[in-house]
Formats: sequence, structure tokens, C-alpha cells
Amino acid sequence: MATSIQDLVCIHIDNLPAFYARVEDIAPDVKPGWWQVRLLVLTHPLQLFTWILDESQINGASFTMGGTPVQLERVMPPESHDEQAGEGNGNGLNEGSGKKKDSGKVVSLVDRKKNS
Repeated sequence: MATSIQDLVCIHIDNLPAFYARVEDIAPDVKPGWWQVRLLVLTHPLQLFTWILDESQINGASFTMGGTPVQLERVMPPESHDEQAGEGNGNGLNEGSGKKKDSGKVVSLVDRKKNS
């Protein structure tokens, strides 16, 4: 599956996982076949990088920056317990009913604050 806007990626530097980033934008570069990929780097403080990559590099092919190997790896969120068990359709609703599945206890932050 192709990496696209809003996807979470793990950036590998020198063949080791280094940091996570969210793909903010993918826009054509002036050079045909290349793309300006804007990444929100999930560090403290947050940073924005724009890298010029080709389609294969966006989708996980290794490349180098200054001689250092770099790779973007798309990260898929872990499956919920219900999805692992084969229940539901992944959107939090029971099939056909349109009602929200009971996914555990809801804790009110307002009530919690009152009890402190």
C-alpha cells in the first residue's frame, strides 16, 4: 500500500529506527518524477522537514542523504482487540445496528476533576 498524506512513518537513519513523522503534504517538485514530501517530525519540539523524494522512496525504498542510508517505513496502527477477534468493521460500530460498540469504561474527566 502506498504512503500518503496523514500516514505515520518511521524514519530509519543508518539502518536504525530514528524517529516518527506524519506525512503532511506530498506535492510535485519542479523535477519530473520527484515529490516534495513535507513531514511533521514527532519530536520535542515538533519540526517540519521537506524532503524531495521519488515515488519509490516515499513508499519505502532506501536512499542516502550525505552518504547516510535513510528509509521511510509506513507504520500501521495496532489493531484493536475487537478487530483481532474478528468482530466489528473497524469503525467502532456494530455491523448493521449503527450503534457504538461497548469498548470499555468511559471515564469523565470533569467528574474526575470534581473528586480531586
